[in-house]
Amino acid sequence: MRVINIGLLGFGTVGAGVAKLLFSNKEIISKRLGAELNLKSISDPDLTRDRGIIIPDGILTNDSLGVVADPDIDIIVELIGGVGIAKELVLKAIEAGKHIVTANKALIAMYGDVLRGKITEAKIDFAYEASVGGCMPVIKALRESLAANRINEITGILNGTCNYILSMITNEGLSFDMALRQAQDAGFAEADPSFDIEGKDTAHKLAILAGIAYGTGIDLADIHVEGITSITPMDIELAREMGYRIKLLAITKNHGDSVELRVHPTMIPKDNILSNVEGSLNAVSIDGDAVGNMLLYGHGAGMMPTASAILSDVIDVARNILSNSIGRIPTFAFQSDSMKKIQVLPMGEIKTCYYVRFAALDKPGVLSRISGALGDFGISIDWVHQRGRHHTESVPIVMLTHVAKEADFQKALAVISAMPEICQPPLLVRVEDDELL
Repeated sequence: MRVINIGLLGFGTVGAGVAKLLFSNKEIISKRLGAELNLKSISDPDLTRDRGIIIPDGILTNDSLGVVADPDIDIIVELIGGVGIAKELVLKAIEAGKHIVTANKALIAMYGDVLRGKITEAKIDFAYEASVGGCMPVIKALRESLAANRINEITGILNGTCNYILSMITNEGLSFDMALRQAQDAGFAEADPSFDIEGKDTAHKLAILAGIAYGTGIDLADIHVEGITSITPMDIELAREMGYRIKLLAITKNHGDSVELRVHPTMIPKDNILSNVEGSLNAVSIDGDAVGNMLLYGHGAGMMPTASAILSDVIDVARNILSNSIGRIPTFAFQSDSMKKIQVLPMGEIKTCYYVRFAALDKPGVLSRISGALGDFGISIDWVHQRGRHHTESVPIVMLTHVAKEADFQKALAVISAMPEICQPPLLVRVEDDELL
């Protein structure tokens, strides 16, 4: 039986999961592949930490460059992350003719164009299923299963940390800070969670999915990004009263000559399947012109779910090696000479409905002034609620609008925010509801 050698760069949580799965499921993998996957080398700066797995002698090393240069290694699995040493090692591995499997979303989102040129020149396979959605085969679905479809829309919950926090606020009535601490205690949030809760992690993943869906390079600066730090239990409860739940969504819509790219807290109807995705789970809804709407759902992170996605890619690459069919599927779904830059619709041109909460002095006429300012910019109100005073100077005034253009709504908010009766910047949450749009 042929042996295909693997070099693993990075032996953290996911790296340990990859090694564990390779050893524990070696026999079943060999039966499905028709070859043996041999973990020849593991490189990591820390050679002594207990990962809970027994590694045969001679495999562990701190010489990453040596692993990349080893002529006997066929596939490099990069699990270091980031765009520092990981980028350097991946580029060297490509130059050395190694096939690459990675979970590095930042590397792909930020340097996809550079990688595409190098991959094409080197004639190697580059696989990255685990970079988006953990164990959900969303990249495989877009690159393969939906290859005959025009992708109309992708909407996803792509960050388990944010989804866990919002679930705790929704189900337990916790404050944002309390929910974040609970997420950290449960291991769903980093000590510094800013990359997750500010929406940046989700933006990287959206850039990858949109690039595959539309055959274009995505500039991260073109993605409108908002995080979840301003969401309060009050907003969650008011959303519930209106029949909605709040999720951090990645949204891209295809308008033919332009596409939307946005990440922000979003109200969606409670009967929408995505609204019922709880805890640290992820889900992605894809709309294709032939298949209609389909949903992928599962663990977006974690040792074994991510290791499963990594090894799915390793097995795919190994099959290509065995059949001499490298490059059979284009790395980014489209042939390189068919990739083109697509215009990103400016955020000001987006049209949707809006939930907005104002903190206003409890004075006569304030509500009519706010409504009048919205009306001046052509924005009509679908629902309004003013709560009574609770031992404070200000009271919350909450509105749900009909469809409006983002630029008009922002102009109205600027006028309202300047009113002396408004005590703090308003909170805005966009609403995605097919019955209203």
